[in-house]
Amino acid sequence: MVVLQKHDMKNEGNIISGSMNEAINRQIGREFAASLQYISMATYFDGEGLTQLSDFFYRQADEERDHAMRFVKYLVDAGGQVAIPPVAGPQNEFPDIKSAISLALDWEREVTRDINDMMKLAVDESDFISQNQLSWFINEQLEELATMDNLLKVIQHAGDNVLYIEDYVASHGVKRGESGTKVNTEN
Repeated sequence: MVVLQKHDMKNEGNIISGSMNEAINRQIGREFAASLQYISMATYFDGEGLTQLSDFFYRQADEERDHAMRFVKYLVDAGGQVAIPPVAGPQNEFPDIKSAISLALDWEREVTRDINDMMKLAVDESDFISQNQLSWFINEQLEELATMDNLLKVIQHAGDNVLYIEDYVASHGVKRGESGTKVNTEN
């Protein structure tokens, strides 16, 4: 016989706890905030004539928005209540390329901590469905951290040679016009 652990659900249709629902809503806000921050970085790079970095960060902004939407879709599917929180404005000025990329890496580290905390909550609550959902995000964060860390290392090695940075992003980044990943809305 299987015994289901009772969570602090708001209604019988929920398959996640109220605390997990709240954590996911907070994360939705963080993902939208990350998208705005990356748009701000992209426009900074546009202004500096660094089209490869600009394209890369526009793509990153698309991905962060897609992450937010993936959490929204999960909450809807899980019978949760979506409550998108207010989002603070992004940093819009950067003294140099390195500062912008350092901020991106710090942002990804913070998001990783947040998602790890959500996974801890899911484990503590024996919420296997959320654990499965969060596993995708944990794998995604490894990729995001590695990408930003590598980009920062390239910038540190390149010094003032911005063309080297642009060449690196062109060969390792995304092409102009690519869109972000699509959220699978089919079950």
